[in-house]
Amino acid sequence: MAGLAVRTALITGGGSGVGAVMARMLADAGVKVAVSGRRADALAEIANHENITAITADVTDEASVRAMYAAMIDVIGAPDLVIANAGMAESAPIGKTSVDLWKRTIDVNLTGTFLTFREGLAVMDKTKPGRLISIASTAGLKGYAYVTAYCAAKHGVVGLVKGMAAELAKTPITVNAVCPGFMETPMLEKSVDNIVAKTGMSADDARASLAKINPQNRLIQPKEVADTVMWLCSPNAASMTGQTISVSGGEI
Repeated sequence: MAGLAVRTALITGGGSGVGAVMARMLADAGVKVAVSGRRADALAEIANHENITAITADVTDEASVRAMYAAMIDVIGAPDLVIANAGMAESAPIGKTSVDLWKRTIDVNLTGTFLTFREGLAVMDKTKPGRLISIASTAGLKGYAYVTAYCAAKHGVVGLVKGMAAELAKTPITVNAVCPGFMETPMLEKSVDNIVAKTGMSADDARASLAKINPQNRLIQPKEVADTVMWLCSPNAASMTGQTISVSGGEI
C-alpha cells in the first residue's frame, strides 16, 4: 500500500464499469475494499479478490446506506476512502422528461451521493487522512442536450462536493469530484443502444459520434479515471479538495 493515504475503501456502483476497475486497482494495492450495488450477482464476480467484500445496498435508501456501512465495519472496519460512483442516465427531450424520470435521476445520482457521503463521513476517523470522491461527469460542468435531468443531478453533485470541502477544510479529509467525459462502460453502451433505436445509426457510428465529442476523438477508458482516483488517494494530494477534475481529453 506504498504511496496511499488510505487503508479501507467503500465504492458504490462497484459491480461493473469504472467501479469494478477502481475496486481491483485499490485491492491490488493492499486496500481493503467494500463494493456495493443492487445486483448481488455482479458484485460477487468482483469480490473474487481477497481484499474485496461485496455488500448489497441501494444508495437511494437511507436505511440501506446505513446498513451498508454497518456491514462494512463488521468485516473490514470503517472507511478511509468513500467513492460515490453509483449512477444512471436516461435521455429524453426536456418536453418528454417525465417527473418519474427526473426523480429517479436525481435520486440515484445526487441523493445517492449525498447519502453515501453523509453516512460515510459519520463513521470515518476525522483525525487521520480520508478521502470522499464522487465519480461525477462532464455533465456536471457543462450542458448536454437530451439529458437535462442528468446534467442537473451532476451539477448538484459538484455543488455538494464544493460545499462539503469547505466544511471539512480544517480536517484531514478531502472532498473532490472526478468528471469523466464519455467513458467506455456499460452505461455508454446504453447510450449507444438509445442512439441506434432513435436514429437508425449503426452501433459503430453511434459510438464514434460520442467519441467525437472528445477533442482527442476517443472514449475515456475506466483505468484513466481509476488512475486519477489513485492519485487523489496519495499523501501528495492532501491539499486537493473542493476540486472538479475533468478527465475528458480536453473537452472542457
